[in-house]
Amino acid sequence: MSTYGTTRHHNAPGSTTFSAKERVTDYHTTLFRRLTWEGTVPLEIRVDSKELPANSDRGLECYYMQAPRVSYLPLLMPEIRRFLMDVVFDEAAAKVIKEEDWWFESEEGALLKWHWPIGLIYDSHTISASVRPSSSQLSASTTPMRLNLHLASPPTEKLLQSPSAESCKQAFMGQLKEADFIRWGNTKRMTGLRKVDQDAIWEGIKEHNFEHYWRVASKVTPTAGQTRPQSPPSGSVASMHGRAPSAEPSGPPDRDGAYNVRSVPVRIYLPDGPVLQDLVPPLLEDGTCHTLSHFLSSHIPLLFPVLPPPTPSRGNSNSLVSRTPESAYALIQGVRSPPESEMAWLGACLAGADGWLNVCIGISRG
Repeated sequence: MSTYGTTRHHNAPGSTTFSAKERVTDYHTTLFRRLTWEGTVPLEIRVDSKELPANSDRGLECYYMQAPRVSYLPLLMPEIRRFLMDVVFDEAAAKVIKEEDWWFESEEGALLKWHWPIGLIYDSHTISASVRPSSSQLSASTTPMRLNLHLASPPTEKLLQSPSAESCKQAFMGQLKEADFIRWGNTKRMTGLRKVDQDAIWEGIKEHNFEHYWRVASKVTPTAGQTRPQSPPSGSVASMHGRAPSAEPSGPPDRDGAYNVRSVPVRIYLPDGPVLQDLVPPLLEDGTCHTLSHFLSSHIPLLFPVLPPPTPSRGNSNSLVSRTPESAYALIQGVRSPPESEMAWLGACLAGADGWLNVCIGISRG
């Protein structure tokens, strides 16, 4: 069993140098970015029994691992191959099996997208389970995600490209550039990077090295904790619940700040449904912060209806009465996110390594 409990490589004390932008990134921003980076998901990878070569050890064709959320399926293949070659396959099989022919399905038979981050695959699986019978939902929440590994005949018409590490890198860099354009209206930050820096971003993903990745990614990612717009008047609901834990309004405007981007790169994933994408400005027209609640209510009003402000309970003016039970919830990086979270802060702190904030929508039961 493989475990990615911490970042694989750490620099020696005192060996890391940071740019001015990295130095102003506050403690809470770095904390949430590291927590996102260090997140892992449990996987159970089982070779399709119909495709096992002759003389394989059929009692050991299953492999368990804790995979980094920021990684990709093609990056797991070398480790899986080593296990299979050492334990399951004989020498004859090892010579004829080609890694480029491998592909994955979920336990339910859904083709897994090799260009999606593993964390997104896992969260998509979680929300899909939320609309299935209760027994399936319980199984999904208490066991690793089961993946079926096929060794031949990849459905190329659905995979689009070969699920190789190089193709995965190209798709990853494309996502970074698209996110860059959505944030700033151009891709100057990404295209302005030297090739060695662009390669370093991908190497940080491959090696699961937080410092190597963020040393370059910080040049294209907005800061979150320096300056933000002035809060609404004291006493309003927005001022009570809208402040991100890492942001305090102070100092001059930050042109690279999360609240000054043109739009936050966001995608909404529905259970077994389409992927929604729209422009998400960090501020609303009245100058208040764009919250997750407002974002979801405007895009999926049937699941997240606009509700009137909460009213004080009888006999206690400071107590808020719950209005209606929520029919759905937002899952970001495997965590149910509070509705008052600010989209700008989420985009700067909880976005994936490819720059996108992936909001998975699960259905509440009962």
